[in-house]
Amino acid sequence: MSATPPLLDVRGLHIAFDGREVVHGVDFQIQPGEKLALVGESGSGKTVTALSLLGLAQGAQVQGSARFGVAEPVNLLGLPERQLRAIRGQDIAMIFQEPMTALNPVLTIGEQIAEILQLKRGLSPAESARAAIELIADTGISEPARRFKAYPHQLSGGQRQRAMIAMALACKPKLLLADEPTTALDVTVRRQILDLLDQLQHKHGMAVLLITHDLNLVRQFADRVAVMESGHIVEHGTVAEVFAQPQHAYTRRLLDSRPSRHVLPAQPGAEVLLQGQAVRVGYPVPLGGVKGWFRSGEFVAVQGADFAVPAGQTLGVVGESGSGKSTLALAALGLQRFSGRLSVLGQAWGQGAAADQALRKGLQVVFQDPFSSLSPRLTVEEIVGEGLLVHAPHLDTAARRSQVIEALEAVGLTDAQFPGLLERYPHQFSGGQRQRIAIARALIVQPRVLVLDEPTSALDVTMAQQILQLLQRLQAERGLAYLLITHDVAVIRAMAHHVVVMQGGHIVESGGVEQVLDAPQHGYTRTLLAAAE
Repeated sequence: MSATPPLLDVRGLHIAFDGREVVHGVDFQIQPGEKLALVGESGSGKTVTALSLLGLAQGAQVQGSARFGVAEPVNLLGLPERQLRAIRGQDIAMIFQEPMTALNPVLTIGEQIAEILQLKRGLSPAESARAAIELIADTGISEPARRFKAYPHQLSGGQRQRAMIAMALACKPKLLLADEPTTALDVTVRRQILDLLDQLQHKHGMAVLLITHDLNLVRQFADRVAVMESGHIVEHGTVAEVFAQPQHAYTRRLLDSRPSRHVLPAQPGAEVLLQGQAVRVGYPVPLGGVKGWFRSGEFVAVQGADFAVPAGQTLGVVGESGSGKSTLALAALGLQRFSGRLSVLGQAWGQGAAADQALRKGLQVVFQDPFSSLSPRLTVEEIVGEGLLVHAPHLDTAARRSQVIEALEAVGLTDAQFPGLLERYPHQFSGGQRQRIAIARALIVQPRVLVLDEPTSALDVTMAQQILQLLQRLQAERGLAYLLITHDVAVIRAMAHHVVVMQGGHIVESGGVEQVLDAPQHGYTRTLLAAAE
């Protein structure tokens, strides 16, 4: 332990909600300028630990001490709200996990940054505007003066995260709390944000508490790591020590929770269940000046895409945000207008309402974030059984319930494990369990093709591994074809038989998974693979 007094010294931290303790006597320290990673699964207590330091854990009963400062330390947990408010954003800042929900949708990015500068540093409106533009530029956002006037929805995911970083660094804090700052970003943007945080951390000399479940991120960024399980810190040390010689079984399990490949080999001559030929998707965009009075322009999101997904096989579609992969998935689902040809089970979209409804029965989708894709107002039985109301309206309540139970059992959820399972609501389950419910909802109508849109990116490593194993088992048992949309090269390597790489709406490389990932031919593919290392 360093002889230098710590910047933050947390001792005996206990956190409870309604009398139920979720963090049990946690101790850790952060030195000035140090990067400490707090690692664990969802529900381990890592985020609530960080939130409690700033009094942001709503409804929590907090005990212990968190002494902050080197010269004249103060106990953050004992400060009145007024004093704590003065520290928030000024001496300790926080980057939240999802910038789209953390940013105010009715204020521009510049207004939100300038507001902090006026409130915390007492700058005039003109001074705060100039300083905000400088901060936007520092975080690498192009055309900072123009982006100052942009609203959150007008920025990409990476740009929104950079704007959040600019807000957090507005007052040059001594400590930055970064809660899963790269979870929803693709691999190249993730690397850019990581490099940006590292650069700004050195420039400002601030300490960073990184909250994450991404062990690769910890390896690249942190100096020390503390591993958290069920509200306890079970192991801590330097990153090199913990990764090379983990002492606790839970740490070893986290390190071993990398996606593993257990798929049947591709069968030559298998029936093609989903096929696209010269698929093109374009969006009208307004033109500036007088030209815009008479006609509109066009943004081409997908150009000339050819692909095929045979039964029992997975086609992985990989690329950065904005590459066109999600637009291609929407077109495949018949939810986006396109030109060219797309066929499902040998039939093309657009043959009439009845024909299209039959295709939707054979082609289902599992979305990225199960918390937002499942209705919070419906029970599990209503969510999973909803498809039967459309595709099997002749079933009575008892028959429908029987099929719901069967679908839930297929994804590993039973009433024996979760008493009252059918009457429960999504918020009563973990992220991995919610994704199982989403898969059951897709499976209940007996589809032959599943579109998987980033099915594990919102999950921690152990839950992601479980979901991938489930999908692999279901494919082997049912001969399902998967169109897998992801930015995670490890997931592609574990799941895909064939891969297409998309950049700027074009498929720039395609082939077998080993061919593309082990011997990439295109420079963009090599860049993606390098960013994923």
